[in-house]
Amino acid sequence: MTQTEHPPSPRRPVEAVLVDFHGTLAQVEDATTWLAAAAQACGTTLEGPRATILLDRLLTAGRAGGPMPARIPPQLAEVWAERDLYPHAHRAAYAGLAATVQSPIEGLADALYDRVLLADGWVPYADTVTVLSALKDAGIPTALVSNIGFDLRPICEALGFGHLITEWVLSYELGRCKPEKAVFTHACTLLGVPEDRALMVGDSPADGAAVAAGLQTLLLPASPPGAVHGLSAILDLVS
Repeated sequence: MTQTEHPPSPRRPVEAVLVDFHGTLAQVEDATTWLAAAAQACGTTLEGPRATILLDRLLTAGRAGGPMPARIPPQLAEVWAERDLYPHAHRAAYAGLAATVQSPIEGLADALYDRVLLADGWVPYADTVTVLSALKDAGIPTALVSNIGFDLRPICEALGFGHLITEWVLSYELGRCKPEKAVFTHACTLLGVPEDRALMVGDSPADGAAVAAGLQTLLLPASPPGAVHGLSAILDLVS
């Protein structure tokens, strides 16, 4: 070993896994399906240029589970700031964004929001169940840690992996949101492991903030709905 080389740092053992939901275990349904299903719920069939134009405007305004909107209208600023802390604020924020788009379909804004509350509005990644099952079989407890304004438990059950989650840390129940350190330390306390023996798996800087709480962190790039998401990397880190 030369003077400029350094010995590799020993890898800390992982005794528990914290995992994000949206963008990590599951993705929202395809946008075209989202609009078509919501319109159908309102008794309308949308197709052709009319649907394309409306969808483009809705996605620009902002979609629950989609990219961050470029602009929050002033009248929605308060509920937007609290969207992951209260169910009513979550609905008001995202249905409010959809309502800023002019549409001939009565009730469309609420129907669009309702899709995010349904398991049908989500698509698990192809490797989600396999990896979570492997963690459970290995005796590695998991906590689902999500900034969210509603209960994810029934959705995860319907998607086939709710029973594989040991603990649930949902921001609207905890009253705190990632990237606050307290969110990660709370999850580790529930799992009964010290922070330096836990791994946080996510897809955003808010998830990466777990490093400041002493956790190891794995961030995965975005994948299309239903794709293999690279979650097997978790198993390499806990083995």
